[in-house]
Amino acid sequence: MKKLRENGITDERVLDAFRKTPRHMFVDGAMYNQAYDDNALPIGFGQTISQPSVVALMTQLLQLKKDEKILEIGTGSGFQTAILSQFSRRVYTIERNRELGENARKRLREMGFANIVFKIGDGTMGWPQNGPFDKIIVTAGAPVLPKTLADQLAPGGRMLIPTGGKDNQTLSIYDKNIDGLQCKTVGNVLFVPLIGEHGWEDPQTP
Repeated sequence: MKKLRENGITDERVLDAFRKTPRHMFVDGAMYNQAYDDNALPIGFGQTISQPSVVALMTQLLQLKKDEKILEIGTGSGFQTAILSQFSRRVYTIERNRELGENARKRLREMGFANIVFKIGDGTMGWPQNGPFDKIIVTAGAPVLPKTLADQLAPGGRMLIPTGGKDNQTLSIYDKNIDGLQCKTVGNVLFVPLIGEHGWEDPQTP
């Protein structure tokens, strides 16, 4: 918690959620000894679990309220999902890799998280059947903001998304108001690429 505070995390709710969520349960057993370091760690399939300070910062920046509905793009290990679920009415989370998504679903169910809805699919398409969403968080880097996701953000809502190149992105906050989307940048980040119809092309596709 001291490290998170040093990195500018001041929301006690975020700090409390981290205390309640054992990160070692979301990493491979061989990496248990690194689970609480402030580093991103590989979780297989070319994906990573983001470093705790980034997860905490993005959670704090969302300014979550208990009655809100959240869309998360990129379930990954489920760690960020677990944090989000403690702040919201319901979390809708999409993971493109079936094995990662199913593992996260099983892990979170076993840990008692009951307000999470899972989907395997293209996150760049969002989940329009369950929108609009009060908050949207994208945990992979997109070349540009996908219009499909912007359209699913509720009036008064907020979206966090990293955009830019595959090797360097800018984390941006988009707030939707009567004038449309207002953007402000937070800083440089590095996430795995957001693969999908409105993101980067799948390198596995011939």
